[in-house]
Parts: sequence; structure tokens; C-alpha cells
Amino acid sequence: MSEKNPVKAVADKIVGAMHTGPAEGPEEGVPGKPAPVSPQLVEPTTPVEPMPPKADQNGPESVSPTGQPTGADQARMAQSGAYLTTAQGVRVADSDHSLKAGPRGPVLLQDHHLREKLMHFDHERIPERVVHARGAAAHGVFQSYGTAQAVSKAAFLARDVETPVFVRFSTVLGSRGSADTVRDTRGFATKFYTEEGVFDLVGNNIPVFFIQDAIKFPDIIHAGKPHPDREIPQAQSAHDTFWDFVSLHTEATHHTIWNMSDRGIPRSYRMMEGFGVHTFRLVNAQGVTTLVKFHWKPKLGVHSLVWEEAQILAGVDPDFHRRDLFDAIECGAFPQWELGIQTFPDTADQTFEGIDLLDPTKIVPEELAPVKAVGLLTLNANPSNFFAEVEQVAFHTGHLVPGIDATDDPLLAGRNFSYLDTQITRLGGPNFPQLPINRTHAPVNDMLRDGMHQTAVHRGVAPYKPNSLDGGCPFFAGADTGAFIEVPVEVPAGRKVREAPASYDDHFSQPRLFWLSMTPVEREHIIAAYTFELGKCYEQAIKERTLAVLANIDGELCAQVAVGLGLAAPAATAPLADIAPSPRLSQVGATWPLDGRVIGIITDQAIDMADVRAVREAVLDAGMVPLVVAAAGGVLGTGGDPVTVQRTFATARSVEFDALVFVGAPQAGADAYGARDAKAGSPSPSVGDPRVLTLLTEAYRHGKAVAGWGGAEDLFEAAGISVGEPGVILTDGAQALPQLLELLAAHRVWERFPAAM
Repeated sequence: MSEKNPVKAVADKIVGAMHTGPAEGPEEGVPGKPAPVSPQLVEPTTPVEPMPPKADQNGPESVSPTGQPTGADQARMAQSGAYLTTAQGVRVADSDHSLKAGPRGPVLLQDHHLREKLMHFDHERIPERVVHARGAAAHGVFQSYGTAQAVSKAAFLARDVETPVFVRFSTVLGSRGSADTVRDTRGFATKFYTEEGVFDLVGNNIPVFFIQDAIKFPDIIHAGKPHPDREIPQAQSAHDTFWDFVSLHTEATHHTIWNMSDRGIPRSYRMMEGFGVHTFRLVNAQGVTTLVKFHWKPKLGVHSLVWEEAQILAGVDPDFHRRDLFDAIECGAFPQWELGIQTFPDTADQTFEGIDLLDPTKIVPEELAPVKAVGLLTLNANPSNFFAEVEQVAFHTGHLVPGIDATDDPLLAGRNFSYLDTQITRLGGPNFPQLPINRTHAPVNDMLRDGMHQTAVHRGVAPYKPNSLDGGCPFFAGADTGAFIEVPVEVPAGRKVREAPASYDDHFSQPRLFWLSMTPVEREHIIAAYTFELGKCYEQAIKERTLAVLANIDGELCAQVAVGLGLAAPAATAPLADIAPSPRLSQVGATWPLDGRVIGIITDQAIDMADVRAVREAVLDAGMVPLVVAAAGGVLGTGGDPVTVQRTFATARSVEFDALVFVGAPQAGADAYGARDAKAGSPSPSVGDPRVLTLLTEAYRHGKAVAGWGGAEDLFEAAGISVGEPGVILTDGAQALPQLLELLAAHRVWERFPAAM
């Protein structure tokens, strides 16, 4: 089992997760544990070399600034030596006191160590990204199936080729300090370190964008960002300027309804779909071209939070998504996605089934053009330094390799122009490709010289073409020697105009397609999202204008949102499109693997630990992560096999678990009173610990499976939850776990969300 189940194989790492008290027995590894070795109680005084990275961590490949493999251990790029030094390597005797004229005298100007230390500290921060500032990333590998070879000559798409990758996930609107679980579009950017150079697939978790032309990009971002007078609200679209813009600029309608759906609040980066958004042009070895759209399909399925979960998490764990990603990798539950492509004939009009392929506000339903899997992405290592890797990684839609070319999508053209500007600003100059995380793994001889932060040491005297002094080097490559050659597409002749084609004018048929493709419960969530967001706006005119937009999507959608806003529902201004739904757009109705799901096991010292161990073992066998929750930290049970507690009633909230198992009925903890923990209120003899009741009622309310036995029935009864309700399992442990696993495969107990429609 352990060979096929990496979570099971690292069970000793999982069980110690986030100790809340001292553990007995041997030291246990911990997902999220800050160091590979636990510290001793007193400050160490014997000099030792720097600690190695943790087992789950990796760094950029050891290549030179010009793409040459160095063969160096990655540790050679990290700090070295047992003694504190200056930046010049001079050992330092004291870094606690400035150099002064006597103990109480003035600080001396000659203190070079003070000056260097403060200078570097003052410049530690770099400008954050204008968008996608809040992110998390990981290292991995992409293995090609070879199924794309017929349409692309890109070397990394050949059969069985393995390519190192670095993937960054991010929100759009918030600053670096914002919460992970806000309602927002997510970035899904992948850097492929191919043998032919770097290829960046810079996508989102939503397949369309708010705008059709890059010249509007500053407008949508300015509208979505906090209001410039007060700098609030942070990382939210629930405010007047956003809705003012999208209600006037109706080409944003399609992206907006995706954002108002469950897609706007993913359960995890691991359970998030990705899209290249634009249409690209592939060219094969024979020069034949094909238009494509890129898709990332998560192996765990596409799942979301419910809105209340997202709101609670933004407060109790604003780092929820990055923690989930990092912990899953550390535990061995490596996230995986298949890269897929939709292919279309490269016709002169660049349309497919009447859909303009150059319009980034449109999708092609998978029922019309199935997604063909071309490779597998596995994320298997966390960064070893967040700033050096996650913050300094620089993506660019113009980083293409032979076999992949851009199209005339005006939004893509603007991104190709803009991304270089933003990297120059953020990373201090034109040499950002030489930062370790950005270095290509292909040889570089670019004739680019000097500039801020130049780390390559170039040789030769002739960085120009043509030359003879450097022997003519570097030479031009041809198509037969791997050159990138743009596809010689015919460009239509015409007048210079600031216009869009007529096919871009349809702003409502595809939002209607999305709405009609949702299940009743998903439609209810969309109604609730529009109602909540518009309810946060001050201006009635903006609410009324948005209702007019919704009326052109669907009358029932408009009417239900209008009821929530206390306004009259307007009529549509044009006939509603007669369009067939696309069931593949729904997240409900299928089952998925359980890898890395988190199960809360609620118990206490008085319970038979054999039951707790059995549940924990069964959860591990299923490839999931068990976290034991009890009144206090430390360990439960006596003898040689104690059970480690990872959460307490004070620190646990239901939102971090996918399901709950109650082994017995825990008694109230010693801290179960309001002055110590407001969640506890006043303990009731009939309930035990009120915080456990909160865990249960929240999980039930959010549609999660809950199971219990050995006295847990009384707790369920106190919560108003009875046998026979959907997703409620009250039986012995041997029967409960198989039922729980079956429910978890569907992500939620959807029957618990009755829909009015």
C-alpha cells in the first residue's frame, strides 16, 4: 500500500501535524514544521553549518545565468559557513550592538556593519505585482504523452519527454497581505524549462477574461482594486467601482458570471482548473498549423468552497490555499493536472462553430471540441526560499518555443507587450531572466550586455552582428537547427481603425450558456453571490444597471437577485439566446479521488484509543490526511502507542476539514468558558464542549459528511441532526468509514442544499 500511497508512506509526518503540546516518544515530522530538526531548549553555542532544506523543498536548477548546467549542488547557491559574516564574507563578532563611543556614547559613523545591515533591510521589499500580487508556487515535472506531436513540433511535447516546471497560483485583486479565499479569479502560470528555451503558459482558473482588448486592462484592474480615496475594500469585487465598470462594459458579463459562481472560491489550488484563455497557433514538423486552447484538468476534480466557509477562512486562516498546497506536497499527496488541448482548423476567419476564436470572452464548449490530454503535470517540491523563487519568478506570454505561436487576439498582443514592462519595474532592470528561478535550461548567447543586476560575465569583444572579431559567433539558426520562426500568416489589409469585429458584439449568449449549464444548487450560489456583491454597493443606479444586464442572461436569475436587493426586475432588452447547455461546465454530479483530503477525528482522553487508531489508519489507507482534535494538546492514551493531538477545540474550525468523524462524545475542555475562548460561551452539561457542537453544526451546514459513534449520537441530537439525513452516519466505525469515503468522492452532500428553483 505504501508504495502506491505516498500519504500513507509518510504517515509519521502527518500524525505530528502542528503539535499543540509536547509530544512523548520519538520526534515526529510535521507538515508545516519550520525546520528539518527540532531545536533544543537552550540557545546553541557550538558552531554548525547551515541546516539542509526539508525533504519536501527544492530550489531552482543549478544553471549559469546563460543557461549552462553547472553541476553544482543547490546548496552552493544558499548561505554557507558556520559563522555570521558581512555581505563580503568578513566574519562578524557582534550583531546586537552598534559601534558607539562608550556604552552610553553616540553611534559612530564608521560602523560599516550597521550601515550594511540597515541598508539591505531598507531595500528588502520590491514592488509587488500590479495584479496577482498574492501567490504561492511549487516545483514539479511535466511528462508528455506524445499525443500533441501531430499538431506541434515543440520538443517538450514529444513522447515521454520530462520537463522541469515551476507553477505559481495567485489571486488577482488583492495585495500580498490579503486573504487566499476571497471571491476572485485565480492565476495559474506555468514555466516550462524546455531544452529549446523557456515556455510560459500564463493562464487563469476561468477560461475567459473581462475584456477583449488589452487597452482596457488598466480600466478593469483600476475598477476592481480598492477605491483610491480610502484604499478599501481589499481583495474584493463587492464594491461600487467594480460593478460600475462591468455593468457599463458588458463584454465583461461572461467573466463576471464565472466569478459569481463557485469557480470564484476554489476549495484548493489542487482542485482548480486552469485555462490558457487565448487561442494559440501550433505548428507541426511539416509546417501545418492548428489553432488550440490550453486546459489544465486537475486529477482531484474541480471543487469549491461555499461562501460562508470562504468568509470564515479569510479570518481564521487567510493562508489556507498556500498552506494546503505546501502541506499536500510535504505529505506526499502530490497535486497533478493533465494538460489538454482543444484543436480547431486554422481557417482564414479563425472561427469554430460560429464562435470567434480570437475573442477572449468566449469559450468553445467541450461538447463541440473535446479536450485531448497531452501530458501530466506533477508538483513534487516546495520552494526553499519564497522570495527568491515565488516573488522573483517572472512570467511572460511572449516566452514561446518552436511549435507554439501567438495569434492576433488583441488581448494577447497587449500582454506580450506589457509583461516585459512590469518585470523591469519589479525586478530592477532588464536582466531579470538571469535570476535563478527564471534561468532557462537552454544555452544563451543573446548579445545583450550590461544593465542593472548583470550577473553573467560575458567574454569576447563583439556583441553585435555581423562580426568577425568573435569569429562570427553567435550565428543565426534555421528551421532545421531549432530556430523559432513565426508562422507566415496572411495579414488582412485594411484601414487603421480603433474597432472590433462584429463577432465581438455578442455579450450575453455565452453567459446564458454558463447559467443554463449549472445545476439548481450552483444557480442558487450564483444568485446569492450577485445579491451579496451588489448589496455591498451604495449606488442604486449601479444595482439597477446590473439587473438590466442580468435580464439579458436569464429572467429568473434577474428576478431572484432583484428580490434580494428589494428592486423591481427589468425586462430583457433583446430576445434571449436559444442555446444548448454544456454539462461539462458544472462541478456537480461526478466522483473524484480522495488524495490529500483532510479528515478531522474528534475525541478525548476518555475514549478507547484503539478506535481512534483504527480510524486514523483507515483514513491513511485511503490516501487522506487525519488530524486528531481534542480538548488539549499533547498526546492521548497511555503505553507505547499514544495518539498525537494536532488540533484543540480552541484552535480547530470546521472549515479546514473535508469531513468529521466523532469517536465518542468529548467532554468539555478546561478552557471551555467565554473569558478564555469566546467560542465556548457557557458549557452545558447536556452538550459537553460547545466548541465541538460548533464544529459539527458548521460542517453540517456546509454540506460535509459527518460520522459518529460511541456516544456521539447525543452530540448530533443536541445539534438537531438525526439519523437518516443526507450525509449523516451514526453507526460503528467499521461501517462508518466506507460510507464516509463514498460521500467524500462527490466532494459535498449536495442533497443538503435544497434549491428553490
